[in-house]
Amino acid sequence: MKQLTLALAFLFSLSLSAQYWQQKVDYTMNVELDAETADYTGTQQLVYTNNSPETLTKVFYHLYFNAFRPESDMAIRLKNGGDKNRRFKVSIDSLTAFQQGYLKVSSLKQDGVPVQTVESGTILEVTLNTPLISGASTVLDLTFNGHVPDMIRRGGKNTKEGVAFSMAQWYPKLSEYDVDGWNTDPYTGREFHGVWGDFDVKITLDKDFTVGGSGYLQNADKIGKGYSDRKKAKSKKGKITWHFIAPNVHDFTFAADTDYIHDVYPGPNNVDLHFFYKNNPDIIENWKKLQPLTAELMVYFNEKVGEYPYKQYSVIQGGDGGMEYAMCTLITGERKFGSLVGVTAHELAHSWFQHILATNETKHEWMDEGFTTFISTLAKDKVLKEDKDFPLEGSYNGYLRLAGSGVEQTQNTNANRYHYNYAYESTAYNKGAVFLGQLGYIIGNENLYKTLQAYYDEFKFKHPVPNDIRRIAERVSGIQLRWYLTDWTQTTNTIDYAVSDIVDHENTTQINLERKGLMPMPLDVLVRYKDGTQEMHYIPITLMRGEKENPYALPWNIEQDWSWANPKYSFSVAHKAEDIELITIDPTYYMADVDRENNTYQNE
Repeated sequence: MKQLTLALAFLFSLSLSAQYWQQKVDYTMNVELDAETADYTGTQQLVYTNNSPETLTKVFYHLYFNAFRPESDMAIRLKNGGDKNRRFKVSIDSLTAFQQGYLKVSSLKQDGVPVQTVESGTILEVTLNTPLISGASTVLDLTFNGHVPDMIRRGGKNTKEGVAFSMAQWYPKLSEYDVDGWNTDPYTGREFHGVWGDFDVKITLDKDFTVGGSGYLQNADKIGKGYSDRKKAKSKKGKITWHFIAPNVHDFTFAADTDYIHDVYPGPNNVDLHFFYKNNPDIIENWKKLQPLTAELMVYFNEKVGEYPYKQYSVIQGGDGGMEYAMCTLITGERKFGSLVGVTAHELAHSWFQHILATNETKHEWMDEGFTTFISTLAKDKVLKEDKDFPLEGSYNGYLRLAGSGVEQTQNTNANRYHYNYAYESTAYNKGAVFLGQLGYIIGNENLYKTLQAYYDEFKFKHPVPNDIRRIAERVSGIQLRWYLTDWTQTTNTIDYAVSDIVDHENTTQINLERKGLMPMPLDVLVRYKDGTQEMHYIPITLMRGEKENPYALPWNIEQDWSWANPKYSFSVAHKAEDIELITIDPTYYMADVDRENNTYQNE
């Protein structure tokens, strides 16, 4: 019996640890880029450690640039969506050979022995010669060559603002293997999921280019101290190699241009903030003004979520809008100042919600885009001193439009499976941001930020899932939240509460409420009397098994729990009906009620 007990205990401990096992990769890459032809060649050595409890017989790579060809999955998807994907300005099928992109792998070996490979669009399937058992590592060596597509989506050459190369998703990238198995969705221009590891990357190109990107530059003494003397190199022919090391990241990106200005600004906690932007007189002033505000943004995110763990972050002009990458972002730079700060705030916030808390964006894109939208909106409001009464109004209104559109799909839909691009965008950004705003309404804002900080501390450098933040919020607040996660993310149920009527009973008044929507919620009900006094009535729901603390500077009356199954509810106040001036459900607007017209009773 003792042996059986020990065996069961061992299996139980394995099952617990297996929930958060993570694979490990270490990349060593050398790439040479020809600026005239936009062709590049490279070698890659990858040390892959199998931390899963299973034996692997195959591995898979992403070859993202293969999407930028006619009849690719991305090209077909763009033609068959329910609406136009406005992030794509050109048809993939219309691209010339030079405008297209590709990425090819050759001579792939496992521990020095060639392996069998099959290319299928943006996925390369590799059959291992020697199965990789749990806990073991293997070395995968390959050579690759590619052609950089025109700037169409995220990565490419020759942006509209004149940036030569935005090198995102440019190398053969190992697919993540997690508790759900291999993540091998074809690339259609949407989301990503990567394996944590260390990157050692050498980039060779013409001397007159300046390069910024992920990681720490290792040979600044050879390149030019702080890149400040890059202009001197423009008269010299030949090539030069830039050597970067990026520790404990799950992607590597760089941009290169012959006309970059490069500034370094001191950030909090000895973090160097790097800025790469075109020598365009129309934008220089805005990019200079951006630098101290970027430091303020990082301070805000450090305080609200947790300390940024690296010692460098780069804001780089490039790309096709704004996109987050490891230790850097690519953003378009010819913007009004408010927009420049806003896009920087959003992409910098992604360093926390995606590049440190590395959610599988294909499955849970709302945890990435939505959480980022929430925190960056509040940060921008602070650093620009906008002082809005309701900074998240745009996100809430966006969600309400989605809820009434008739095309909403559940929030746990795979990012590639949304029929309408509009539904995907609004679900990820707006509904995702409202998830946190509304969570603060349910458990209290103080507990919300305690939740975010505990979430960061516990799951940084991991791949958290929705249930993880739910359990932490429960632990912090003492309130059960399974119902909230279920209704909000796994259904399209909406919130709609109404003040039905009031009934006078001598010296008391009965206030009758109704739940018209399918999603239950606790209610904060403001009652204001004609003598100017006000009081809050708090109605928890039985599913919560707990209560939040009073967030208002008003009397706080905790009423009986409202059963989620009952659409009707009543409570009483110790005043006559004629004394009541106003009754309002959720005066803060942080509950995303789809019909606020019926939230208020006005006593004429």
